[in-house]
Amino acid sequence: MARVIQFGTDGWRATIADTYTFDNVRLAAQATAEYFLSSKKAEHGILVGYDTRFASDRFARAVAEVLAGNGIHVLLSDRFQPTPVFSYSVIDRKAGGAIVITASHNPAPDNGFKIKSDAGASAPPEVIEQVEKNLDRLDASGVQR
Repeated sequence: MARVIQFGTDGWRATIADTYTFDNVRLAAQATAEYFLSSKKAEHGILVGYDTRFASDRFARAVAEVLAGNGIHVLLSDRFQPTPVFSYSVIDRKAGGAIVITASHNPAPDNGFKIKSDAGASAPPEVIEQVEKNLDRLDASGVQR
């Protein structure tokens, strides 16, 4: 069976309430938390941000809960911001990376999950590959909250 969460160009995007659900966002967050922990990036804290799409703030809080449940210091944005703000903030705060809830230019019914590196850039292919490997062995029971 194919994995529901498939990362593509600059993140995972899907239709809200179809495959973009709180359970799946939490799975993606857990897989990403495990990457941040194993790579030691989590030691510098992780930013979590979101845009103005439907329920983006709630999805971001769910991501922050999972990261915190894994013992990661989280800086959760208190309001929506454009994605480049989080890229800059990763560098400015010397954070280990960021997760941004946004589907960018995709249609309004979609939302997304972008991983930013400690350089503020989109996560490189080898990071996405590791996150996807983590996803392949996870189910809801493995999500820390």
